[in-house]
Amino acid sequence: MYLKKDKIKNGRIHLAIFKSYRDPITKRVRTKSVKNLGYLDELELVYDDPISFFEEMAKRMTEQERSSNAPISLSLDVNASVSSDPSVKNLGFVCLSKFFHLFRIDYFWNNRQRTSKKEFNLNQVFQFLVFLRALCPGSKRFSNSIKDEFLFDFDFELHDIYRALSVFNGYKGDFILHLHEMMNVIFGKRDLSNVFYDVTNYYFEIPYEDEFRRKGISKEHRPNPIVQMGLLMDSNGIPISYELFKGNMNDSVTLLPVLDSCKDDFNLGRVVVVADKGMNCGDNIAYNIVKGNGYIFSQSVRGASKEIKDFVTSDVGYSFIGEDFKIKSRIVPTEIRITDANGKKRKVLIDQKQVAFYSKRYDIKAKSDRQAACDKAVKQMNRGVVIPPNSSYKYIKSEYVDKDSGEIYDTKRVCSLDYDRIFEEERFDGYYLICTSELDMSDSEIVDVYKGLWKIEESFKISKTEIETRPVNLSRRDRIEAHFLICFTTLFLLRVMEFRLGGDMSIRRIIKAMNDISATHIDMNVYCLNRISDDILRLGEIVGVDFSKKFRTKSDINGIISAVKKV
Repeated sequence: MYLKKDKIKNGRIHLAIFKSYRDPITKRVRTKSVKNLGYLDELELVYDDPISFFEEMAKRMTEQERSSNAPISLSLDVNASVSSDPSVKNLGFVCLSKFFHLFRIDYFWNNRQRTSKKEFNLNQVFQFLVFLRALCPGSKRFSNSIKDEFLFDFDFELHDIYRALSVFNGYKGDFILHLHEMMNVIFGKRDLSNVFYDVTNYYFEIPYEDEFRRKGISKEHRPNPIVQMGLLMDSNGIPISYELFKGNMNDSVTLLPVLDSCKDDFNLGRVVVVADKGMNCGDNIAYNIVKGNGYIFSQSVRGASKEIKDFVTSDVGYSFIGEDFKIKSRIVPTEIRITDANGKKRKVLIDQKQVAFYSKRYDIKAKSDRQAACDKAVKQMNRGVVIPPNSSYKYIKSEYVDKDSGEIYDTKRVCSLDYDRIFEEERFDGYYLICTSELDMSDSEIVDVYKGLWKIEESFKISKTEIETRPVNLSRRDRIEAHFLICFTTLFLLRVMEFRLGGDMSIRRIIKAMNDISATHIDMNVYCLNRISDDILRLGEIVGVDFSKKFRTKSDINGIISAVKKV
């Protein structure tokens, strides 16, 4: 604040205390009268030196306003028009910013800035894209259009975002290694004794394929071209690394490239790779054995040999844990097929532990899921929908010949429920089989470790729902790769926040709470925080910010933004 002296037409000097502030909409500096003092000649009758007195008063008022406990005076213009610019702005991004800077991601990109010779700020663009991917995901064009909805000044344009994506992609390996090293620094040496691996795919809304985006088996049963992602995760549910693959690549061949890329750089040591039946092939088993690793893979019971089916379903050898869970195991010589140095398949005999277990809860769920699938199929048949062979309605059979009478139907197929298949599958409801190299690990421990695989499946779900990784609205491969790097970073930070919260809040709740931390512009540099909740207070605890104070000046908010950057 300052003392303003205005000389009017009659020669008299009028004094008033004015305040300078930056308009949150126009971004320009404006002034506003705070206290009207009167004419200098009249004030000289009361004060020996009015100018010095009121200049000191303006200084004290400025200091008082900067105090966190200072009262705030507001003056509202009742005739003001509604602005098209957003008056409610997000402040929840400071929670992400805390962990962004804790992991020194700003340091990483600022170092690369020195050699990039780019005019735009790499760190600011990356930071913005990560924040938006968590708080309001959308295309890069959409993200750029809502920059003003955040209480932060982002200084770049849309074309800078696209150009930055190409730069980000070039540092992918170094960046993921940086996150891993910072995990060791912040949380102590990372527990990588068990690592979890799985594959999913993401679709592109394009009608054609290219060398990278290929048509394959879509997890969402879409006809669009896809890319595959193999994700490696630690036992705390925090991502370690990932790789992208062509959409038509088989899941089972993706594991080795991911492990190879991490083995030396990440100093993994001996790890036990945990994965579902899609990774259970001879080459993956052999690779882990040769590299000194272990594996815990599931195996399909319904698709197994008769000998394995009999072992799993026989009551002999099972031990009950409670009334609804039983478990048993055996160590057997197992023949696997591996690819040798000449590219030829050959058989190798290894010792493998097979752990079979039955869960009543899984049994009930399997029957419920099958009934829902059958009900849906019957509904489609009753509507007269022609169901093609090998469709997703696997419990429907279509025939041209009546098997009992030998009567040949008309050219139209006759569809009916395949009860033989239903009864056959019901035999194995609730039964699971796990194959492992860990011969000395207890049965219960093996099952418990394998159950941790749900965390990586949940991560894929988060990436497709909360983070909205797909559809990918980019065409150049380097920018597509950068898009997934941003999504990976967002997932990484959210998982770390979840871990720091002790698992008390889900990712969905964390994102909602951050979006609820918003402020409405009231007057000049004054904002009003709109909402408080237990989740918001909990986030405030882990980032060191008090979100319970209703009114904040722009100076206060700038102080919060600066404070979360300090590590």
